[in-house]
Amino acid sequence: MPETDLELLSEAAVKAGELALSFWKKAPEAWDKGGGAGPVSEADLAVNALLEDKLRGARPDYGWLSEESADDPARLAASATFIVDPIDGTRAFLNGDGGFSHALAVAREGEIVAGVVHLPVHGLTYSATVDGPALLNGKPLQPGTRAALEGASVLTSKLSDDPAHWRDGPPAYRRSFRPSLAWRLCLVAEGKFDATISLRKAWEWDIAAGSLIAERAGLRATDQRGAPLRFNRALPQSDGLIVSNPSLHDAFLEKLASWPG
Repeated sequence: MPETDLELLSEAAVKAGELALSFWKKAPEAWDKGGGAGPVSEADLAVNALLEDKLRGARPDYGWLSEESADDPARLAASATFIVDPIDGTRAFLNGDGGFSHALAVAREGEIVAGVVHLPVHGLTYSATVDGPALLNGKPLQPGTRAALEGASVLTSKLSDDPAHWRDGPPAYRRSFRPSLAWRLCLVAEGKFDATISLRKAWEWDIAAGSLIAERAGLRATDQRGAPLRFNRALPQSDGLIVSNPSLHDAFLEKLASWPG
């Protein structure tokens, strides 16, 4: 049995990837969750079952919060809780796009203490612990240092371009997109992009693992108002997301209409 939570998450993520690939590009059964929650497939549910069996089998006293499981309020009283997105980027997965990930984290007292984001198609495994470095396939991550919003490369959706979100209109950043929100955080930690933002509610399972990886790489990860991210809450959402180096983060806050400063 793995000795540390990070070892456990890492082993489980690899197994999740192997199972997901057995469904990928094979037209798995899929349906819409309704209520704007997007699609889910038999692959999502199979990976969720595998992860719950492996993770909770090893740590039966931990709570469980997953996008694909009914919420159990018992997690709120647990000393530690797994926060899991079995397949982050289900639409991409169903479209044969390899930009989906498995995002696994452990929260203690509202903070993420271990996290793994694994992309099986691309052979990428990002990981971190609260007292260790952020790693990609075992090597330290080095984010960018850009301080100016003008021309910054930002991973976000078209919704962020709405002028209503900004003071004096949206800044002239260069917008790009990746289907997995967890991967977006890791790409910024890797220095491939300058920032990622979300100006709508973000589910904890999408950002838990990636936020720790970003922070351990030296980035700042907050909600859109600059407040620290907290996890394993009764309503598991944050009020948006800003992830970038500290200088660029300050520049975002100064331009966002949501910031009270």
